[in-house]
Amino acid sequence: MKMLKHSKIGKVLKGLSLGARSSGGGRRVPEGHFVVVAVKGEEAKRFTVKLDCLRDPAFLRLLERAGEEYGFAQKGPLAVPCNPQELQSIIDNHMRCRP
Repeated sequence: MKMLKHSKIGKVLKGLSLGARSSGGGRRVPEGHFVVVAVKGEEAKRFTVKLDCLRDPAFLRLLERAGEEYGFAQKGPLAVPCNPQELQSIIDNHMRCRP
């Protein structure tokens, strides 16, 4: 399984809207969370995701795809190349599998 290196995670985190900052439309992001927008074709949906998702292998693979497609210089919400249902499934699975 191919995982993101810590330096790549750092690059992604640099531009993210992290806890208690406004993200784009002025909405506040809860502390310990960041904003992700799932984008597939014309379909897009905003998610507020807990930072511990950055340890989830499925989420890390999604970040790798985002890096390949969009690069690591994104500012504000992180765009990921998947449909909203796929991202919701990854988040739900992560929450079920947490210790």
